[in-house]
Order: sequence, then C-alpha cells, then structure tokens
Amino acid sequence: MRKLAILTSHPIQYQVPLFQKLAKEPQVDLTVYFCWDFGVGKESFDHELGKNIKWDLPLLDGYNYKFLKNYSPRPENYLLGLINFGIVRELKNGKYDLLFVHGWNSFTNILAVLTAFLLGISVAMHGDNCFACELVKPLWKRGLKKIILTVFFKKIRHFLYMGNEDKKFYKYHGVPENKLISMPYATDNDYFYKLSESIDRKKVREREKVKNNIVILFVGKLVNRKRPMDLLKAYESLAKNYKPKTKSLSLIFVGDGNLRPELEKYARDRNLKDVVFAGFKNLTETPEYYAIADIFVIPSFNECWGIVVNEAMCFGLPIIASDTVGAISDLVLENKNGLIYKTGEIENLVYCLEQLVKDDKKRQSFGKKSLEIIKNYSFDKDVEGILRAIRS
Repeated sequence: MRKLAILTSHPIQYQVPLFQKLAKEPQVDLTVYFCWDFGVGKESFDHELGKNIKWDLPLLDGYNYKFLKNYSPRPENYLLGLINFGIVRELKNGKYDLLFVHGWNSFTNILAVLTAFLLGISVAMHGDNCFACELVKPLWKRGLKKIILTVFFKKIRHFLYMGNEDKKFYKYHGVPENKLISMPYATDNDYFYKLSESIDRKKVREREKVKNNIVILFVGKLVNRKRPMDLLKAYESLAKNYKPKTKSLSLIFVGDGNLRPELEKYARDRNLKDVVFAGFKNLTETPEYYAIADIFVIPSFNECWGIVVNEAMCFGLPIIASDTVGAISDLVLENKNGLIYKTGEIENLVYCLEQLVKDDKKRQSFGKKSLEIIKNYSFDKDVEGILRAIRS
C-alpha cells in the first residue's frame, strides 16, 4: 500500500467526491490536509459574493483528513492567506510516498513542496493553469514567471495536467513529456446525471416564470472577471430583433456578487423582459437551472478552466464560451457542441446566440455531443491519473 498526502486550501465541493473515490482504492492510504476551514460547519464570508455562505453537502465524509492550524491574519486562498507550519511535521511523521499539491500560490504549498524535497518524498503538482490566459499578461511578467517556474519545476516528479491548455503551460515552462500525466478537470458526473433524470423541469420552469421559453443560462459569480454584463447586453440586442414563432426568450443569472445591483438596474432601466436573477445557489440547487436551460453561456475573461462548463454538459447543453476560457480547447468543439467568440466582443456573442436560438435541431445535436464529450472528463479518469503517479 502506498501512502498519499493531498494538500489543498479548504474543503471544496468539486474535489471531495474525488477524495472519497481515492479513499476506496485498496492500494492507497490517503490523508487530505486542509489549510483553512472555509465553508465547513459554519457560515464563511466570500469576498467576491459579498455575503456569508455555507456549503450544503457533507464535505468531510468518506476519507481521512486533517485541518492544519492557519497562522495567517487574513485566511484566504492567496500567498500569505495560508500559513500552516504544521505541514512540515505532518510530512516528516507521515512517511508518505507521494505528496499531491494543488498549485503553488500559497506559502503553505511552497513550504510543503520544499519539505518534500528535503525528505525525499515525490511531489505531484496539479493546478489551474491556462496557457492562452498566460499570453495576455505583460511580456516582462511572463518572462520573470518563466524563469522562476522553470527552476522550481525541475525537482517535481509528476505534473497532473487537467487539459490541453494546462499541458501547454507546463511544457512552456520546461516540463518534459515523461513527467506529464493526464488528470482531466472533472466534476461529479454521476451526481449530475442522476439529477438530470429526476428533476421536474416543468415545475421549475413554472417557479422561475420562464414557461416554455428558450432559456439562456449563466452560472457564476457576478463579478468583473466573469463579464456577466456582456451577456446581458447581448441578450438585450438579441431580444430587440428576435421575433418568436412559438417560444420567447429568457435569461437566467445564477450567482451573486458586486455587479448584481448594476445588472438589475440595467435590466430594469431598459425594461428587459424575462431576465431572472436567481442569486447564489448551492450545489444541490444549481442542477435545477441546468435542467431547464437550453443554452449555456460562459463569457469570462482569463478563466483558467470553468467547471460550470462540465456541469452544463452533464445536462446535455450546447455551450457558448469566450476564447479565454481554459476549458474550451478540451470541452467545446466549434460547431460540434458549442460556439466560441472573442472575449468582450458583444456583437460576436449575439451572433452565436442567434445561431442556437433560431435552430432547434442545432441545439439538440450540440447537446448530444456535449454528453458524449463529458464522459471522458470524470473522477474515474482522475483516479487513474493519480494511481499512475503513485505506481511510477
């Protein structure tokens, strides 16, 4: 049996099912280390949402875990937001074969990797990286980062890349092919498949007052980097010229954030019909919105991946995505299951929306392709990748 330590910032609803699957593997002795207790057992303040939240799924069941004491005066997932000296003692006493670290953006992650080097523990690195997003940064910043990461990466044994953009990122920073292992960015597909079959779509549509409309869906924080205003303006332009034969249009925003008042005012001042602001929803609630949607849009700028794309595809939705969303090179095939437009170009987004709004058959064929693609982005595939790293 191999001893595996996983270090991550805090219990995250998207990661927990993976930990539970790994814990069931007979060849793995797993311990997960958390640097912060955000969202567990109590309400925690999310700065981007501007409100307290608490996850509504059990996040600590089915695997062995430990919370490390965090000495940061302002706990958060950034360099000095996670300061957990206890990881040194844990790695020394645990005698682990492999340390799996998610990213290098915190003091604790860097400390853990350096400690593993000294103790002779192999390190597997996993992170949210998008090579295309990297290219929009200033040249001097890219150059400095390349120098630092190229040196840092030389000592790391494995790089578990989540997709094509992530793989390009590592290769750009000097990582050889023999250190790269596929670990696709996944969500709990089985969870969403089951809900897709059981949700009463008619009841949810009646509750949200979207009737038999063609529903365009956004799921995410209502903040600048997610660019929700681009979608609202595109919807305004689309609705002005749209002449429904049988179905009207609806736009649903699922999420909260500092832009919500501005978005609501914009919709109200322009008398935009059938725009719904559903607010923040937990993972047990968002599936209802995927289930009633017809088109999913992610207009973000510099999105490393965009896990909501995975979720939407589990419900057989066609995808419209901006070209700086990391997931597009893996999950969104142009004119197969989705359409891609240049970030911030609202007229281009309107054109993409028009294509899907006006063509029922295209929406259906795109949705079927989404279901076909997403089957290869599962936690089962992730477990395979981690086991490969452990064996080698």
